[in-house]
Amino acid sequence: MCDPQSILHDRVREALVVAFGAEMADADPMVRPSDRADFQANVALGLSKRLKRPPRQIAEALVSSLRVEDVCERVEVSGPGFINLTLKNSFLGECSSQQLRDPRLLVSLSSQPETVVIDYSAPNVAKEMHVGHLRSTILGDALARILSSLGHHVIRQNHLGDWGTPFGMLIEHLVDLGEQRASEELGVGDLNKFYREARAKFEQDPSFADRSRLRVVQLQAGDEPTRVLWQRLVHESKRYFGEIYAQLDVSLTDEDVCGESFYNPMLADVAEELEQRGLATVDDGALCIFVPGFSSREGSALPLIVRKTDGGYGYAATDLAAVRHRVKTLGATRLLYVVGAPQRQHLSMVFSAATMAGWLCPPARAEHVEFGSVLGADGKMFKTRAGDTIKLSDLIQEGVERALAEVTLRFPELDDETRRRVARQVGVGALKYADLSNDRVKDYVFDFDRMLKFEGNTGGYIQYAHARCRSILRHARLRPEPGPIEIVHPAERTLALVSLRLGAVIHQVAETLQPHTLCSYLFELAGALSGFWHDCPVLKADSELVRDSRLRLVELTSRILDHGLGLLGIQAPERM
Repeated sequence: MCDPQSILHDRVREALVVAFGAEMADADPMVRPSDRADFQANVALGLSKRLKRPPRQIAEALVSSLRVEDVCERVEVSGPGFINLTLKNSFLGECSSQQLRDPRLLVSLSSQPETVVIDYSAPNVAKEMHVGHLRSTILGDALARILSSLGHHVIRQNHLGDWGTPFGMLIEHLVDLGEQRASEELGVGDLNKFYREARAKFEQDPSFADRSRLRVVQLQAGDEPTRVLWQRLVHESKRYFGEIYAQLDVSLTDEDVCGESFYNPMLADVAEELEQRGLATVDDGALCIFVPGFSSREGSALPLIVRKTDGGYGYAATDLAAVRHRVKTLGATRLLYVVGAPQRQHLSMVFSAATMAGWLCPPARAEHVEFGSVLGADGKMFKTRAGDTIKLSDLIQEGVERALAEVTLRFPELDDETRRRVARQVGVGALKYADLSNDRVKDYVFDFDRMLKFEGNTGGYIQYAHARCRSILRHARLRPEPGPIEIVHPAERTLALVSLRLGAVIHQVAETLQPHTLCSYLFELAGALSGFWHDCPVLKADSELVRDSRLRLVELTSRILDHGLGLLGIQAPERM
């Protein structure tokens, strides 16, 4: 495949061996995109100490052995030893032509495909999804799409909170209401109201509290009538979650649900295995693992509680069972937990304990894909003016409504059906892009006014760039026959160079798990496209050959924008 950076990387490495011997085969050529040329090789500076020669002298010797006549029009040594590499227009055009012809846009599949389990979203049954679920859901889904696109076998795991003591009061409240009325309340999607009513009765009515505690025992013992009621709560909640996922264009389905209850039958076996291995001991009535390196603020050993003093199992036991199941049964070699930063210590202890138990050992490894919080304009946790948690459904609805107003103002020529479809694409895209374009480990301020703009690094700007490409292609009376892309103008060079970095960017995101890198790339590509529009007439080009070449470059750019947005879970409108 025609990847300029990879080709130059290999050529510089070959020159290193020729100039300085076979022992240089392990040296990193350090070929990177540059604003001083198309690419720059910085290897000479790092080899100075090893070769005991000045960097510039090393660079000059390297250039003498470098064979890139078919690729570069100019190779120069600059500064203390940088090697600037400028590609030939003919080579760049051929690479762009290959990228356009390739269904994968020159994005190679992973050389080492893995089974990747991604744990994300994880709302609680009988509770509505709120803004706190936004980041896990969006980040996890983007990573699932990106890794799948590279040939990895991705297993999505929606770790629902569907087990535990609260279900006693929820089931008992369902019984009190009667199935008909309960169905009506749950059916309208106001899960928070249902939960609050159950909680209030539990706190105010001792007899209800007693019945709720008994119901927990019955549920855990497998009492069939109780399980039927519990399954009703889970079913209605999953139906609601599915509606939210559909509104967000998130790829999670019921098939991906693997809640806490799934692991319940495994917990006793997990505890027994940990005890038999001598990893878990009883401390003050609870079965604990004391993971080396973790201590309390007072300096005492910090326990990871597997089984509580009352005999019940907590989150640690469930999480350990999940690790064991995902590695041993699902065959995962990479486990990703898209969970907020406050869970850092807990997950670190779980991963360490699983490693001690021999469940998490090479090639299998677990990674905490942590993320910061969504903040309001005041810099505090994002809430309603009344201080309540914001429902995710309300957030989506407001985004779409605001987008409809913006789209109606900017694109009055659109018919009503198209306008509403585009408004949904822009509104949902704005929510997702604003989240994904930020470094995930950092907090960010939620601001509809900023994220719905069509300027700057926003979803709308990228979507409009794609729609403008499609408009130009529609207005071309005759689509160009398959043929070469000729690179002549500097704006064409810039657009082609950015386009050809697509594969490297996607592979980088798959490794670092930082989707904002892909967002930055798409913003750069849209910016290069804007420069191209300004300097290079397409439909009114000087000749048919130039017109057709530029149309092919527009087609290529539109496909990359569409593909990149799709990997982020964002739709690319055909018209705007």
